Order: sequence, then structure tokens, then C-alpha cells
Amino acid sequence: MTHRNTGSRHRQDAPGSKVHLVIRGFFVFFLFLAAGPTAGQEKRLTLQALVRPSTVFFQDEQVVKFAVHGFLEFQNLDELFAWIDLQAGHWQFDTPRDREEFASNLLLRGMQSRIVSMQFEKPLEILLTHTARELSAAAAKVRTRFEPAIFKGAHWQLSSDQYRSNFLKLKEHWKGSLNCWSASPSIPGRVLSNWYLIDEGIDLFGARYDSTEHFWQAVKYHPEVRLENLLELLDLLNDVPWAQSLDKLSANQAVYLKHTYAVEFLRANLQPRRREWFRKEVAQLAAAGNRPVRPLQQRDAANPGSIRFSALQEKELWGDLADVFHLVYFFGSRQGELLQLEGLEPVMEALRAYHFDAIYLDGYRGGKVDFISPEFQQLMLEIWKVKYLEMERFGEVLRSTEGLYLDHFLNDGDSPDIPIPVYVGFLNQIREMALRRKP
Repeated sequence: MTHRNTGSRHRQDAPGSKVHLVIRGFFVFFLFLAAGPTAGQEKRLTLQALVRPSTVFFQDEQVVKFAVHGFLEFQNLDELFAWIDLQAGHWQFDTPRDREEFASNLLLRGMQSRIVSMQFEKPLEILLTHTARELSAAAAKVRTRFEPAIFKGAHWQLSSDQYRSNFLKLKEHWKGSLNCWSASPSIPGRVLSNWYLIDEGIDLFGARYDSTEHFWQAVKYHPEVRLENLLELLDLLNDVPWAQSLDKLSANQAVYLKHTYAVEFLRANLQPRRREWFRKEVAQLAAAGNRPVRPLQQRDAANPGSIRFSALQEKELWGDLADVFHLVYFFGSRQGELLQLEGLEPVMEALRAYHFDAIYLDGYRGGKVDFISPEFQQLMLEIWKVKYLEMERFGEVLRSTEGLYLDHFLNDGDSPDIPIPVYVGFLNQIREMALRRKP
């Protein structure tokens, strides 16, 4: 499961097309206007500053960005509003209401990402430590140059009532929710993360792993795939014009809006510098021997007290690399989506040869399931049954969250292998199973 910390390698502009230039130009102009005292760069974050669209959050003198779709980054809500307006005008909709719903969804996602930050807890603290009446009053005081609206663009506008309502919705949701991720301030929130290291290890499908994250990423590699095979694949990726191909993919509205996170994930992880990093990391490991990749991520039986890879390494190296290969195959095997690109066929042949056409796991649903499929997603619930129903200490932690809604929100990042709504649904489902087994 993804635990993504947005960094400099992530893109701020959305789908790959000429609209990129428009967005960049607009933001340069906007940031010039926002450079004065009205930019909201207060040293101390207050409730009024929190609801002001121009406010930029700072921590340790660094701007705290937020994102939509995990990769499209913004510094404040004014930037988000402008981007939403461009998106609303970029795509085709059957009715004005459909366009409005599309924009409203992006707005709520962006506002939530800004408040429920992976890097900066103060916004959520302010939201939850003020009453709904105080929050509503603060939002009602917001004035912008678009008054009486909060924002008015060529394709979309935001009323003061909707803006205020979104803050109240977020407060209502998060006052009864527990964000389950590895850096949660709550002990159950951390323990319920896939990244939580298990001292005794966890036995899953005939092997022992240091965490459920280690299993989830390792299983994306066929048992016979070796380090040298990954280097071969990475070299083949260099022969494909990825920027051109992803621009074409992004221009397909039906594909892009259905698989936005996957497309933006590929755009970020197929950058030359990112591919070079993958190759460097794999080559360093291959120098010690051409070992199979899946067993390499399992607990070392000869030295069970050591951890070969942290949960972060599992996600950032093994998970992201496997997702790149699986997603290239997913789109490349669908005529008219990634299209027939120069240099792609050798990549596709190698992906098939090294079994990135599916997930292979003996003992589960015939031993083979598609990467993007309900069957693969269901595997998450199966491994949680071991962690939370068979390992009593984790079941007890899970039962301690009774009455809370278990959530998993990370800078509006989704995941191609298991979408966040599915993940969250499983998380609450396994908790109900654990409660029914309460001693």
C-alpha cells in the first residue's frame, strides 16, 4: 500500500498536453501577485489563516505543499482553484452539472490534502480544536477579489457557501476518523499501517516477511525473476519516447480520468533521473549476486534479527519499480491507450517473459491474477486475516479502535494496485471481523 511523501520529483502540472504551458504561465503570474504580504505567509498558523486561500504553509522555513492525485502539487488553495478551472475547461462533459461535480470533487480532494498533511500536523489540529461554529464564522469572513464568490474562472466558480461547507465536511469526517499510516501520531494508527514492522515476522503463503508491506511488494515479482532481469528491463525502457507516449495517453479522456493516478505515477517514475535511480539501486544489489527478487525481500532465515529492506525501501524501490513494469504492460497491452510506440514491442516481450503480465502466487486463486483486478485487491484482505485474526496482539490493537472510522489518506495519493477506497473498505471490514472474534 502506498505511503507517499511528495517530493521534488513529482509534477505540479496535470495531463501531458499544451495545457501544461498554460498552467506554468498562469502560476508564474499568480505567484508574482502573491509574493507580497497578502500571500499569507504567517509565522504562526491560525484558524483565519487556515481558511484563507492565499495562505502558504511553512514548516522549518520550508513550504509545505499538498497534492491532488498524489503528484500534482500546489502551494496554496488559490493555485488549486486555478488548476481546477483549467481542468474543468480541458475535458468534455455531457452537462454543466457533470462539469460542476467533477470540479467539486477535485476541490474537496485538494482541500483535504492540504489539511490532512503527511508533513505538517498543525492544519488538522486547528480544524479539530475549533468548533464548527468558529470554523464556519472564520470561513464566512474570507474575502477575495472575486467577491461575493471565493473564485470565479472561465469554466468554474466557487461560492462562499460551498467553500465554507467543505471545511465543515472535513471537520465532521476527521473528528471521528483515524488515519492509519506509518507516521500517525496515534499508536493504533501506526500499528494498522502495512509498514509496521513485525518483530517475529509474519508467515504468508509459505514464506516469512518483516511486514505486510514486504509481502505486498514482493508478490509483484514472479518467483523466477532475478536482479539481472530487472536491469535488462530498465535498459529497454530507455528506447521508448515516454514523454510523447504519456502525452497521448493523457489526451484520451476516458482513459485518463479513469486511471489518473496510474498515468501520473508513470509520468513521474519514467523520468530519466528516476529510471537511473532504479538502475543504480538494483545494480548495487546485483553486484553481490544475481539473486531472485521475491526471496530477496523475504526475511533472511539465516539472520532473522536483521532487516534487509525497510518498509520505505519496499515501497520506494521494489513497489514503485514493480508498479512501473506492471502498468506499462497494462496500458501497452490495450490497443489505443498506450498505442503502438517506437521501441515498445521489445519492452512488452520482455515484460511477458519475466511475468509482469500478472501476479503469480501459488495457493491463491489458481496461482495467477491480473495486476489491476478485484482478485489482486482481495489479496490484501487475505493477508490482513493473518495479521489481525491469527496474531492476537494485532487483533487487540485493531479492536481498540471500535467506534472510529479507519481511514488511509496520504496527500490524495491513490494506488494502481489497490485503490484507496477499496483499501479503506477492507480496513474497516477486517476490524468488524476482529470485533466478532473478541475474546
